[in-house]
Amino acid sequence: MNEVVLEALTGIGLSASAGLNAWIPLLAIGLLNRYTDLINLPSGWAWLSNGWVLAILAVLLAVEIVADKIPVVDHVNDAIHTVIRPTAGGLAFGASSDASTVTVQDPGSFFSSHQGIAVASGVLIALFVHLTKASARPVINTMTAGIGAPVVSTAEDVSSVGLSLIAIIFPILVLVFLVAFVFFVIWARKRIKQRRARKRAEKARRRGQISPAPASAWPPSDRPGQ
Repeated sequence: MNEVVLEALTGIGLSASAGLNAWIPLLAIGLLNRYTDLINLPSGWAWLSNGWVLAILAVLLAVEIVADKIPVVDHVNDAIHTVIRPTAGGLAFGASSDASTVTVQDPGSFFSSHQGIAVASGVLIALFVHLTKASARPVINTMTAGIGAPVVSTAEDVSSVGLSLIAIIFPILVLVFLVAFVFFVIWARKRIKQRRARKRAEKARRRGQISPAPASAWPPSDRPGQ
């Protein structure tokens, strides 16, 4: 397969991973560059494998792992990460587009010479995944009375780790994730619509219960003018 395509799939996988968890793909890139030959970052991105940067990313990851598993707190965390996750996605796509991996030995000139396109693509992909995740979480929390928050969050973290590794080692499998994600988006949109419809029905029912009764229904002694 054309190396530019594989390079694009690697970037897509890493930026989508950032949409689930901002710090996992950046930490994966840094650790794998520092301790393995699975990815080799160019000098401009070598700072991702700096010991201090890795330590900071690890601390931020620990904070997010805890915050994202607590109902209500996870909504606040998602709101804060509306900026952070797309930024991380842009960095992940930008770094991978100029790096050599086990599947892309010679990075294509397209992304290398158009870093702005790579970073912008990563931002948009991560933002879309993040918004889908953030909009689906309230539905899941409501359906499970909050019990599902830690379960779903753990699944997202595991998916982020797996997707990061797959994007670097077997980028062709990113296509499987994309297909699965499309089905999830369809499911999430359907559930959100159903939830909104129930809320509207509930509000209408409550308004009907508290609306004043017509004067003709009042007891004769209580009617106006009696």
